[in-house]
Amino acid sequence: MFRVSRRSVRMVRAAAIAALAVAFAMVFVSGAALGKVGRGYTIVRLSEVVRSIFYAPQYVALAQGFFEDEGLKIDLSTAWGADKGAAALISGACDIGFFGPEAAIYIYNQGAPDYLIGFAQLTQMDGSFFLARAGMPEPFSWEHVRGKTIVGARLGGVPEMVLEWVLKKHGIEPFKDVKIITSLAFAAAPGAFAAGTGDYIAQFEPAMTELEMAGQGKIVASMGVLGGEIMYTVYHVRRSQLVRDRDMLIRFTRALDRGMKWVEDHTPAETAEVIRPYFPDTKLDVIARIVQRYRDQGTWPKTPEVSPSGFMRLQEVMASAGELKATVPANALMTTEITRAALKTK
Repeated sequence: MFRVSRRSVRMVRAAAIAALAVAFAMVFVSGAALGKVGRGYTIVRLSEVVRSIFYAPQYVALAQGFFEDEGLKIDLSTAWGADKGAAALISGACDIGFFGPEAAIYIYNQGAPDYLIGFAQLTQMDGSFFLARAGMPEPFSWEHVRGKTIVGARLGGVPEMVLEWVLKKHGIEPFKDVKIITSLAFAAAPGAFAAGTGDYIAQFEPAMTELEMAGQGKIVASMGVLGGEIMYTVYHVRRSQLVRDRDMLIRFTRALDRGMKWVEDHTPAETAEVIRPYFPDTKLDVIARIVQRYRDQGTWPKTPEVSPSGFMRLQEVMASAGELKATVPANALMTTEITRAALKTK
């Protein structure tokens, strides 16, 4: 049997977010004001949770100059984890944090006074795919997973919780019927799998396609399709920013919406060409194939307006994973006002 202590992980996670926030605050000037740069542009420090083709519309908006059209210069950084991204936002080390809403829920339930609010949504399902190591039984069945080892993700993160949700839907009890490795850093997991760790892996693109092309295994399931519609990756600010930075947030959301519409109106090959600079180590045809896969399964909503039903579905998944202290109403942590104002003034 494979067991894990959820309570101890929650305590460690809360302490880690607090410690990270303090560390960021010591390094960066606390977010009192957005920076200014030449020609009247406003610098906006954006922290993304990971670098993935899953977020193609964001990179299109950056590459096509849609943010500059709104008078914004984006200073993009990658946090490599929702906990780190949330800590950076709390500390003021960034102006906008792009990560899963689970981090905002954890912080709210801890009683933080200036908690985090989601104002725009980019993805409406999990972006992970499930890959079976070469030599695993075919055709794939979830029963094959029983007694095996899965390279998963960080406990308490949405990718890991959706994985556990899908396993339970197929009669597999996580950490009891199957071992799940949750200790690997996000960027290190594909390399560990390639080196021989685990029988299966659930991860974002482009890592899964690259492992498949290298002969390491075969993609056998989409966690997004199996997990269904859920609020997955959202742009957040501190509550105190909603009024102070309202104009900037509206302009930011307008640019993001243009990126989403551009991806919808252009071929995956055209999108791949535009976002290629953000994935210099990935072949152009591979990027196009992944964009096509994400688009075909309905990864991106029609507009960036946050989904209250998706937020509540997320909490169902969190509760199933034993990670939800108390249910939070959607209107406590999500606002549609910014997106509606942005779309009204296009």
